[in-house]
Amino acid sequence: MSAMPVTTIDGHQIAVDTEGFMTDYAEWDEALGATLAAQIGIDLTDQHWQAIRFLRQDFAAKGVTPTLRRVSVVGAIPTKTLFQLFPQKPAKKMAYIAGLPKPRGCV
Repeated sequence: MSAMPVTTIDGHQIAVDTEGFMTDYAEWDEALGATLAAQIGIDLTDQHWQAIRFLRQDFAAKGVTPTLRRVSVVGAIPTKTLFQLFPQKPAKKMAYIAGLPKPRGCV
């Protein structure tokens, strides 16, 4: 059994999966989220934070990373807006920045 990979971000040891998604909900904070966003070229605005905070709260309540549809319907952020905030693969990018497992159905 191999240990999960660990990466160091901003001097913190962070447990990640093979694709770099964080695996420990408790290791995340907003400063780390900002660093993760910068690594994939996203400069976080209030709108970005609204989506990321929704993801974190929903994950805490449900135990699964919310889908893009759930973020748009329950989180009340239109899908079009999510694609503008997180170009190309919004669900994957939001989960990455929010320190959550990759959403199911994302390749």
